Amino acid sequence: MPPAPKSGASLFLGLELATDQLRASIVDENLELVGVECVDYDSELSEFQTQGGIFTTPGEAYTTPVDMFVKALDYLLEKLHKNYDLGRIRCIGGSAQHCLIWWKSSPIPSFPALDARLPLYSQISANSFSIPNAPIAQDTSAHTHALALEAALGGPDHMAARVGICASPALVAAQLLKVREALPDIWGRTGRVQVASAFMASLVCGAWAPMSEAEACATGMWVHGGTGQGGYWDDGVLDIVGGSREDGRKIRSWLGEVDTVGCGRRIGTVSRYLVDRYGFDPDTGVTAFIPDYLSLYLSVVPSPSDAVLAFGPMDQLMTTAQHYVPTRLYNMYPHPAQDPSDKRKYVLTLTSRNADVPRALVRDMYTKSWSAFDRLVAIVPPGGSIGLDDKLFSFWLLQADSYPFSHVKGIFRFETGVKVNEFRDLRANPRCLIESQVLSFRVRWSRLLATGALGPSPGRGKSPQPSQTNGRSSTASTSAMPISASLGVSFDPYDHAPLPARIIATGAAANFPSIANVVGDVFNAPVLMPTTQVDSAQASPHRNAPAPGFPSRAALGGSYVARWAWGRERARGTLGYEEEIRRLLGKRWTTSGGLPARTNAAGLPTTIGVGVPGAGSAPGSGASTPYGLGPLGRSGLGSSVVVEEDEDEVLLVGHEERMRTLTSSTNFSAVSSGSGVGAPSTAFTTPDLSGSASGVVGGGTNGGTPTPGAGATALVPVTALPSTTDAELQLGLARVAEADVDAFMAYASLVPEYCRLEGMLVKGLV
Repeated sequence: MPPAPKSGASLFLGLELATDQLRASIVDENLELVGVECVDYDSELSEFQTQGGIFTTPGEAYTTPVDMFVKALDYLLEKLHKNYDLGRIRCIGGSAQHCLIWWKSSPIPSFPALDARLPLYSQISANSFSIPNAPIAQDTSAHTHALALEAALGGPDHMAARVGICASPALVAAQLLKVREALPDIWGRTGRVQVASAFMASLVCGAWAPMSEAEACATGMWVHGGTGQGGYWDDGVLDIVGGSREDGRKIRSWLGEVDTVGCGRRIGTVSRYLVDRYGFDPDTGVTAFIPDYLSLYLSVVPSPSDAVLAFGPMDQLMTTAQHYVPTRLYNMYPHPAQDPSDKRKYVLTLTSRNADVPRALVRDMYTKSWSAFDRLVAIVPPGGSIGLDDKLFSFWLLQADSYPFSHVKGIFRFETGVKVNEFRDLRANPRCLIESQVLSFRVRWSRLLATGALGPSPGRGKSPQPSQTNGRSSTASTSAMPISASLGVSFDPYDHAPLPARIIATGAAANFPSIANVVGDVFNAPVLMPTTQVDSAQASPHRNAPAPGFPSRAALGGSYVARWAWGRERARGTLGYEEEIRRLLGKRWTTSGGLPARTNAAGLPTTIGVGVPGAGSAPGSGASTPYGLGPLGRSGLGSSVVVEEDEDEVLLVGHEERMRTLTSSTNFSAVSSGSGVGAPSTAFTTPDLSGSASGVVGGGTNGGTPTPGAGATALVPVTALPSTTDAELQLGLARVAEADVDAFMAYASLVPEYCRLEGMLVKGLV
């Protein structure tokens, strides 16, 4: 890529410290994409010997080398300096994965002095950290400590009411408690503890940067102050975690300051080191760095009636909330980009830890390729069976999860309400897994409505018609209690009015047409995707990491925040974040004559999914499953691969031969023997199967039925539907699936049984 001109308009840089890569996106004043760079840990920093950017060790510990982050920043800055005039950068925003950085006491209290003649890596080495390999979000080794803390605070409801969050495996308070109890030597030589976002901001500023309030709210030790009040650390919880009043105060000093203002102003400027070594303007501002999922959320500029569904190592459903109502049902974070003078708003999140790993495991066990996985999800009937009373349900809980599955682990399948070891029709497994994952979010969404956190009328802008409410009038919600009580649930599953008006989906799983359609059917809402991902998927459909030249959403969100903060400094009274970003995107749309925003920085045309000529998938660009399965995976569960054969329709599961159960509703044509398909994934990574043969023959479009063919086909990812509007394209979104009322009603009928089986699992009755 030729270097950008050395003069011109102002530019804005967004950084993302992801699990598998360190990424950067650059935009101009109108938010047009100017540049993209990344450093892939596995391929470009192979000396650290990570897989998907992490280490997996016994005890379900998932860690990453901290000095790898420092070296990656060196490499990224060198790339940016080579290709762009960094003196034009006016502000920097950023985000990071959930990770805890443990500094030794030696460089404290001042941030290490840096010599511009030397790279960062030579000055901040592994010896700077008391824990060289830091735990990340997928780590569950501190889950028992999280549950112990929750019990000490009176249970999940009391803990949520006190600090806004209940036990989760990656809770910062639990990580601290684990180190204090199990590693007293490390505890004694630690001088500061930072979340990864504050760590990255500190490297950019050359000084200790405060963590954002959203990060503080996720620690399990922060008390939300409410409207017009500042939040604060809960001394009682700090004392429990520290084991004494003295160590409780120590933890408070370790964590440092918390930025409660938000990303609308700078927390500092770039360091003298960056100015002297890479040519940054010394007045370049730096905003507070935030969690990566919140930066992703900001990048798609959702409306209050939207929900953002981010597929990945952990799936998350996010939406805007009007009121702070803490409960065990969800997590709430202050909106990271809002004016302090405005009424506070929040981002409500529902999280599932059992996400990419179960999908990859089912892929390995039953199809051997993502193309076949997508095909089976598309052609198997809803509920896994054409019958109305013999629907199939499965729960793949490979890791300890948050409420309600804190104590539940294992794989559970049910046929006709009875627990079974395996479905009679093995082909139902991919679809039943996806349905279970999406239904879980739909049920949890409906349960949270009763809290009032979303406001008095979360109707998401939809008015149900009589035909859309199972024959009831649109006023049926007033009598929902008797209806729901008769079904054994706390809400009316047939009423779609309180559900999101649109689902904005991201992540590799959203690239599958079958999965996008299931999401739209379960929520009875159109599914949209960022155009950057739709185009990227044509080159690399199986990876959460974007294809080379395409921006990640979290990095793009950082650059948007940087542009917003810079605009606020220059003109008082600037609009709120969402309003300003929409204004700038509208201005770009008008100026360009209605052309879609650029989706890549490699000079390729914007195609919105028609095809991306010349784009290829970089080796080692990060797997869609960047962490392993722990002891469960190593025990051989993932090694039972279904071998698909031609003609005789026989599946081999381990050493057991089982005949397929054919249903009249399943258009299942001849299958390949798997030749040409890459080796199955190990327990620790998901291979890139781009271009590999499909285990199921047949073409197909979004939601279409595959047409029998003679040869195997690769996965055809989603493309923009003709129903995509100019208003959606203006915001950089494209429709990839439409709502289907009949399909929604069919899934609504499954909700009561899903809830019954879920309750049995939670109570340990199966």
